[in-house]
Amino acid sequence: MRPSRLAPLALMLLLPSIGQAQPAQPRRLGDFNAWTAAALGQGAQKICYAFARAGRPGGQQGPMLTVTHRHGSRDEVTINGGPAYPRNAPDLRVTVGATALDFYTAERTAAARDGAAAVRAFRNGREAVAKGPGPGATFPLSGFSAAYDAISRECPAGR
Repeated sequence: MRPSRLAPLALMLLLPSIGQAQPAQPRRLGDFNAWTAAALGQGAQKICYAFARAGRPGGQQGPMLTVTHRHGSRDEVTINGGPAYPRNAPDLRVTVGATALDFYTAERTAAARDGAAAVRAFRNGREAVAKGPGPGATFPLSGFSAAYDAISRECPAGR
């Protein structure tokens, strides 16, 4: 019986490729009460972020509030994971105590118009309440400062 010419091909398809790059996995920097800090990538491509989720009735996870540092950009503050915002929707308003912050919307994401102001408010607040187009959300700020400090150490300014 003659060996099949397909056997080597089948063997190659069944064996994992040697040296094939695996997708980068986030590295947890720590959990800080309601917030988690993580980093992804290396060098100039590294992204550091801290996030917390809004609670929902019945224990469901709600939208995520994220603060991100990346090469050339700091304090990117976004809310995502909720329903899509209507086209040409007005700004989403996030309040932290007496501080009101405006977030512009695009599809399923809302982004702070002034990320540094949002970070200052988050450091001094107990919760961030988002109201505007679509359902609102309340994000706990317990642990925010420690999570923010962790991503700032991992991705320092001017790197």
